[in-house]
Amino acid sequence: MPGDAKDWTWVLERPCAECGYVAEDVELAAIAPGIRANVAQWLDILKADPGRLGTRARPDHWSAIEYAAHVRDVFDLYSYRLGLMLEQDGPHYPNWDQDVTAVEKRYHESDPAVLATELAAAGERLAAEFDAVEGDGWERTGFRSDGAAFTVASFARYLLHDPVHHVHDVHTGFAELDAAAG
Repeated sequence: MPGDAKDWTWVLERPCAECGYVAEDVELAAIAPGIRANVAQWLDILKADPGRLGTRARPDHWSAIEYAAHVRDVFDLYSYRLGLMLEQDGPHYPNWDQDVTAVEKRYHESDPAVLATELAAAGERLAAEFDAVEGDGWERTGFRSDGAAFTVASFARYLLHDPVHHVHDVHTGFAELDAAAG
């Protein structure tokens, strides 16, 4: 799959026309419950037919199993980055190339049952970490390697879009596979 050159930080400024996510409508108290609700959606997805999970509807989109593995790693990455933001003043995160990670970790070969356990654990860990953020903690800052600046609040709203959007991607892919099957 070709690398994604989009700068997704725009989702903090306007709704996502593809998945309908509206960052400004997400209350901070809804971040952790939103992560948990999203995890439940992924667990349902991972119960799908294994052949369907591993099939790409289009060559330029990941399969459901690849998206699920990506979301697990996003939860882990954001847990790490949130820890940096809460422990350090204005940390700069190391770069992360999701496409290189997908190849190196062989996302396409993931076992759905194992992945479900890992994704659930990573999501719950991150949700609990957001549950623990209080008061001025939401205003702490951090910087992505490309210079994008976040507060914990904007970081949380930005984060939540990724797994929500990928649930949409998976359902769109399943619909395309169903249509192709006739």
